[in-house]
Amino acid sequence: MTEVAIGDAYDVVVIGAGPAGLASAALAAEAGASTLLVDENAGPGGQVYRAITSTPVEPRDALGSDYWLGSDLVERAQRSGARLLLGAVVWTLDPDLVVGISYRGRAQLIQARRVIIATGALERPFPIPGWTLPGVMTVGAAQTVLKASGLAPASATVIAGMGPLIWLYAAQVLRLGGRIDAILDTTPMSNYIGALRHAPGFLLSPLRAKGLSLVREVKRRVRVVKNVTALRAEGDTVLRRVVYMSGGREQSVDAATLLLHQGVVPNVNLAMAAGVKHAWDPVQLCWSPELDADGGTSVPGIAVAGDGAGIAGAFVAEERGRLAARAAIRAILPHAPLEDDQSIRNRLTRHQLGRKFIDTLFQPPRQFRIPEGETIVCRCEEVTADQIRATAALGCEGPNQMKAFLRCGMGPCQGRLCGLTVTEIIADVHGKAPADIGYYRLRPPVKPISLAELAGVQADEAATKAVVRL
Repeated sequence: MTEVAIGDAYDVVVIGAGPAGLASAALAAEAGASTLLVDENAGPGGQVYRAITSTPVEPRDALGSDYWLGSDLVERAQRSGARLLLGAVVWTLDPDLVVGISYRGRAQLIQARRVIIATGALERPFPIPGWTLPGVMTVGAAQTVLKASGLAPASATVIAGMGPLIWLYAAQVLRLGGRIDAILDTTPMSNYIGALRHAPGFLLSPLRAKGLSLVREVKRRVRVVKNVTALRAEGDTVLRRVVYMSGGREQSVDAATLLLHQGVVPNVNLAMAAGVKHAWDPVQLCWSPELDADGGTSVPGIAVAGDGAGIAGAFVAEERGRLAARAAIRAILPHAPLEDDQSIRNRLTRHQLGRKFIDTLFQPPRQFRIPEGETIVCRCEEVTADQIRATAALGCEGPNQMKAFLRCGMGPCQGRLCGLTVTEIIADVHGKAPADIGYYRLRPPVKPISLAELAGVQADEAATKAVVRL
């Protein structure tokens, strides 16, 4: 990969090269703003369009027609004049719009006039007994391997969970000749009833036809077990079997690989560390930033676009990215020619049809969000659900206190794999809502960088403010 020269200042810095980031960077650069698009991956595309410029997967239709739409987004961003900085980690974002970047072993601070955070989503934690065994991973991780390397599972594989991604991934695997032995569907029957009131919007959405087509394609070739109410992974040094409860009866299936998934949630770490206000979403059951109609946040000059603004899918992410970029350009280059925002909002409304139905149908049930017993919650520090419950019962009132007692959220993932679970367990113990419990207080660096890199940053007031948050 050719090394990219990085300037000290840009009109617009976009963080994340997924659908939202690509769309916003292209629009900003085309309007005449000096634009930097940063992503920690080796190629653009984010998770949805992972490896879009390098995937070895053939035939093309194996990944689905929607995947290849990412090529147009990447090409437009590359033509726009935006500078694409790939393989770079953003480790801090100051409220004064100073962006800390680690690139090829060197840390640097960049001043922006506007920042658009487009860091996308993370898979929701799915803590079940045995989920730390070798052989257990997430569907999203398996799909990354498939897109980037063309590798599909060839040994006994079970998918467990809920949500559109499990059906898309299963279809992609089957098209490539891979193996899926069973799908253990954890969608509660009560969710179907609750989703019915949102059915009219879903019936008008293109998501309906795509979704039903994928489900039919997979069900023709894979055994699907509905209404799974309990799960555990068993094995000695590696996964050997998956034990599940359905219809009041415990059963098991041998497996070398278990792929877990129960939806995605906004990746909030960078935005929270920058001081952006967030609120608990009682439908999507996660933290989402408080935004205006253009994606603007509580921190002047910082916007959030894409699934980091609330889960809604790739097409919505694109339009959110364009709205955020348009608002940035209006603020710094008020006379630049821009597409009418109403056309963007019309597309946004159309792509959001059916979202409430999906969010309600695939809301994860309590037992798969709020574990008990010896189930590991914080994988970095190997903290169990019982330990968290016992500490909360002693009077620990929130995740930040829990850090002091048990080091939850202090490992390399910085709470990404345990934060929601820790909040919900503490809320459960105290009989409160998650909104009343809060989340980890996040500080820079939000991604690990070496002390040598930090030492190489010029020591001045701006650097101190970017690194030390009181």
